[in-house]
Amino acid sequence: MKKPLILVTNDDSYKAKGLRKLIELMKTLGEVVVISTEQVMSAKGHSITITPTLTATLVDSGPDYKEYVCNGTPVDCVKVGYQWLLDRLPDLVVSGINHGSNASANVIYSGTMAAAIEASMDGINAIGFSLDCYDLDADFDHLDDYILTITKDVLQNGLPKGICLNVNFPKRGPEPIKGLKVCRQAFARWVEIFSECQDERGGTCLKIGGEFICEDNAEDTDHYALKHNYISLVPTQSDLTAKQYIEGMRRFEHIF
Repeated sequence: MKKPLILVTNDDSYKAKGLRKLIELMKTLGEVVVISTEQVMSAKGHSITITPTLTATLVDSGPDYKEYVCNGTPVDCVKVGYQWLLDRLPDLVVSGINHGSNASANVIYSGTMAAAIEASMDGINAIGFSLDCYDLDADFDHLDDYILTITKDVLQNGLPKGICLNVNFPKRGPEPIKGLKVCRQAFARWVEIFSECQDERGGTCLKIGGEFICEDNAEDTDHYALKHNYISLVPTQSDLTAKQYIEGMRRFEHIF
């Protein structure tokens, strides 16, 4: 039986510990092609590279395994993968494991989730995995069984066309993870904090920080699930249409 072809990518660069863990797990499930970012591309969202040119360098290979490093964004990695490097579409695209939560509003900015969403737009099953811990040396070892179980299910049963999964894990704590909740995305926002600094030429520049504000504390949200030590799983799509308001906006059709 032919092994499933799994394309692995991320936005934390090819050196990231979370990527290495995901590669290790995916190797147990199929033929793996890794196309990861050369640099950290966090918060690049769904950006693509128009200029300069893109490169994808083979850095490792073995039985049922190839690893490339791409100078582009996570979305570039996915596009380069199945539109140039691969001789067939992957059965699954997995992105991550991201160092940091991609729950709630974070999904808008996330390069990790943009890669998964890009694949889903082309009808390819895709999952984005993230850990609610920003530590570069974060502990991912409590996630193995969950990631393998979710991935096996998607490989076997597939996902609806145009839908990918946004899966976020609580960081390891004194208590084991309580379980998994299928959630909606919590409504939240980032409030930016800017501080002035000087560049190498003595000019004024800005550093950006921020505070995450979530006032949506309903129990059916991803934010609530993570906060209470559950895995959150949100079915996610590229269609941003607020469908529930279309009829209410028909008044604009009669203005002209």
